[in-house]
Parts: sequence; C-alpha cells; structure tokens
Amino acid sequence: MKKLLQINPVIRENTSTGRIMREIGDLAMSAGWDCYIAYSRARDGIKQHSSKLIPIGNKLDLVWHGLMTRVFDAHGLASRRSTNKLIQRIREIDPDIIHIHNIHGYFLNYPLLCDYLREAGKPVIWTMHDCWLYTGHCYYYSAAGCDLWKTGCHSCPNKHRFPASYVFDRSRRNYLDKKRCFTSFPSLSLVAVSKWIGKEASQSFLKDKPCMVIPNGIDLDIFKPVDATSVLKDYGISSPCYYLAVASIWLPEKGFSDLISLTELLSADEQLVMVGKMTKKQKASLPDGVITIERTSDTKALAALYSGATAFINPTWQDNYPTVNLESIACGTPVVTYNTGGSGESVTAETGIIVNQGDVKALAAGVHMIRKRNRDTWLTTCRNYALQHFDKRNAFRSYLNFYDDLTQA
Repeated sequence: MKKLLQINPVIRENTSTGRIMREIGDLAMSAGWDCYIAYSRARDGIKQHSSKLIPIGNKLDLVWHGLMTRVFDAHGLASRRSTNKLIQRIREIDPDIIHIHNIHGYFLNYPLLCDYLREAGKPVIWTMHDCWLYTGHCYYYSAAGCDLWKTGCHSCPNKHRFPASYVFDRSRRNYLDKKRCFTSFPSLSLVAVSKWIGKEASQSFLKDKPCMVIPNGIDLDIFKPVDATSVLKDYGISSPCYYLAVASIWLPEKGFSDLISLTELLSADEQLVMVGKMTKKQKASLPDGVITIERTSDTKALAALYSGATAFINPTWQDNYPTVNLESIACGTPVVTYNTGGSGESVTAETGIIVNQGDVKALAAGVHMIRKRNRDTWLTTCRNYALQHFDKRNAFRSYLNFYDDLTQA
C-alpha cells in the first residue's frame, strides 16, 4: 500500500488548507493509499480525522517559535526538537509521497526538514497557497508593491506583517537561507493554485523547479443556489438588494477601508453585509446600516448568504486564488473584485466584473451594473460556470494523478 504524508500547521475544517488536506486524504484513501497528516499540536485540538494524525510540538514550542519570530525575524528557524521528532516519524512511516501545504506556522524548522528531504530523495510536492516559500519574510507582497523577492530581499516593508518581527530585519538572510534549502533537492515539485502565483514563482529563485497549476475546488453540493429567506431573517437582513463581503479576518489588505468608502456610493435601498472577524475599532468605524456577521463555520448559512446577495464584493489588495469568489459564483451570485493576484482568474464576463485595484468608484459601478441585469440570467451563467470549473473532485483527482505519476517514475 502506498503512503501519503501531508504537512500543514492547521487541520481545522474552517480553514481552506485544513479542508483541502482532509479531502485529498479521503480521496487518496478511497484509491487505496495509507494517509497521514502532520500538524501543529498547539494550533488544533482535533482528535478525530480520517487520515492518521501526527501532532507536532506543543504550546511551549509555539510560544518560543513566536518569540524568535517577533524579535529576530527567525520564522521557520526554531522548533528544532519538534522537527527532529517529525523526521524520525517520517523515517518510520516511510511515505511514498510527501505533500507540503504550509510550514510557516511557528511549528517547524525548515532547514532541518529540507536537509532531511534532500537526503531521503523522496518525491516532495509543495502547494503554494501563498508566497512565503520564495520571499525573505512575507507571505504576500502585493499590497506593499514590493518586488525585492525577485533579486534578493532586504529592508522588508512587510516586517511588521505576518509573520511579524518587531525588532530585527533578517529578510536578506532569510531569502538566502530559503534559496539554499528549497533549491537544493531535485525531488521537489511545485503546485500553484493560480496561474498568477505560478508566474510569480517563475520569476523567483524557484524558476527551475517543475510547477503545475491545480486551482482549488469547492463542494458544489454545499455551495449552490438555495432559498435564503430564513437565514436572512435570522441575521436581520431586510433589504431586497444587499452586497456581500466575506473574509476570515478583516485585515486592511482585505479592503476594509474600501468597503467603507463604497457605502457612500450606495443608494438608500442598497445594503452592505460583511461576514468575518473584525476589531471593536473596525466595527465602530462602520457607517449605519452595515450588517456585520462574525466568522461562521456554518457552510449552509454561508451558502444562503451568497445566494441571497445581489453581488459579492471582494476588494482584496493581496490574494492568490480566493475561495470566496468560487463559493459565491457556485451559489449563482456574480463577483466584483480587484485585479489582484489570482482573484480575477475565477471571474469572467458571465460570472462578474474585474476592476482596477483601489478603484472604489469602479466597484460601485460594477455592482450597479450587475443589479441592472436579470438576476436569473446571472444565476444560470454563474452556476453553469462553477459546475464546469470549480468541482473539488476534479482538483483533488489531479493531485492523485500527480502522486501516481511521481511514484511510477
């Protein structure tokens, strides 16, 4: 029986990478694979999972790694004991494929891990869910307008952004360390979840690594057009025309201030609904009439919110291939988004409108244009496009085919 080991800091179902790992594992097991998932013990308390779980480290390790990051900008350079224990488990399991999703989560020492992977010579797949793999510090750089990662990071403008360092700037050394580690073993294959990040990686020190694009998929049996009446009543949404915006956490890079500016361009019968965690200060800054909903793991309620909206707004300033766009389109609701990263790759003339980054007037014009078009027409074209392009089974089957190709080579 072939064995698959996946690695990621979190396994929670309300995180995209956690959900993706579980579903890849489920599909692989149905095809006869034995599946394992290594994750940060301090980041998740889940005990039951279809794949066999390998918890890494503890809360003390997390705190120490966080301290090393905050002071010395040494993210990914602590957790030596935990990483050595993981390496020992990998030796015991002897997997045929090692599939890394993220290791920037205060739980692994990447030079130790990469040195072992290079020596072991096992096929390694690394899915680029963000840009951390080839930068000297940050996991996104679009909002900062930085391209130092192309030639060699230094004086990082994102020093205080995740994974934040408040004292030293080690971005130049981090860049060189990553370049040495991630280019040093020939068994590494990259997967880009968007054409955009694949193109970006091709301009980095990873340019010589094989890279294929496998966009993320979603569950089309959950995200589909549904009757939203009861859910809208529960959340106090009474306007016949509301625009929805969703983020796990409303960081500035998600376009929070742009949404506030947008409300000034909406008419009295239009309403903005924002789903996601925000600070008290952010809530206090919202204009009257904006409805806020805390982040929810209730996917059925979320599907109803998508279904009832006139349009979905995603004014993100940095992103890869945002799943929220796919979910909205699958529920029959068109998307208006900035031309940021891979955000526009799921949006066509039949599924929404792409506008220039930061152009709030264009956002308003976009949602008003969508409102003028027949709602049933949008629903049909969006749903049909989702059925053809967003089915998670096709995405995960591509991974399984990739595993087979690597193990048969």
